[in-house]
Amino acid sequence: MSDPIRPRKPRVMAIANQKGGVGKTTTAINLAAGLAELGARILVVDLDPQGNASTGLGIEASRRAKTSYDLLLDKPALDEVIQPTRTDTLFICPANADLASADIELAVNERRSQLLREALRQDDMERFGFDYILIDCPPSLSLLTVNALIACDSVLVPLQSEFFALEGLSQLMLTIREVRSTANPALKIEGVLLTMYDKRNNLSQLVEGDARQNLGDLVFRTMIPRNVRVSEAPSYALPVLAYDSGSKGSEAYRALAQEIATRHGFSVQREAAC
Repeated sequence: MSDPIRPRKPRVMAIANQKGGVGKTTTAINLAAGLAELGARILVVDLDPQGNASTGLGIEASRRAKTSYDLLLDKPALDEVIQPTRTDTLFICPANADLASADIELAVNERRSQLLREALRQDDMERFGFDYILIDCPPSLSLLTVNALIACDSVLVPLQSEFFALEGLSQLMLTIREVRSTANPALKIEGVLLTMYDKRNNLSQLVEGDARQNLGDLVFRTMIPRNVRVSEAPSYALPVLAYDSGSKGSEAYRALAQEIATRHGFSVQREAAC
């Protein structure tokens, strides 16, 4: 058996970029699977009305009676919202299209930007023993994303290896700075993750050089390559680590999980073999 050395409370990490198509949901699913392989207990909170993280982890629409919408607005029992996935120690709070109207309903709530933080920090969450909570944010800087930034300890920013990639970060960085100055002073940038990287492509290399020059150590050592297996896995409702464990995409997300776990001092103690 394994006996993870767990922090007192789970580390909450938002995965955010207001630009769509950068690998945000793919990273949420596969980083979660990589951390689970290391022995961590993981909760993915799907905060995107498209519900792609939920689909990618095998939660069919018929199984989404209670979702992150309810978690924000109705405060159901956590057992009603948190569901297991096919991956051991990996759980999800799913989403559906109901979230699309959440911004309007949140606008009239005095604590509209604090609701996710309150939901994730409630005492009942401790009995699940999560090591990490990963929040898959919508591709916008809406009230849902602000809720995630206030609820989290840090932000992981996927950055597609393409022209103008860095220019799209400016508004997100301004939002992070504003949240840090008003509602979450401990908020940190976990790191910037280069995705869809093709080492044979001069543009990818230029984007990497530009990112590392401008952002320094904020850029993860790990980069996620363009890989057909990563693209295929969601259609089978599996993380790529389960769909094709030996693929380059799987190896990259394992490396990212290890880089993050090492940074946080997460380790697993295993009983000595008899």
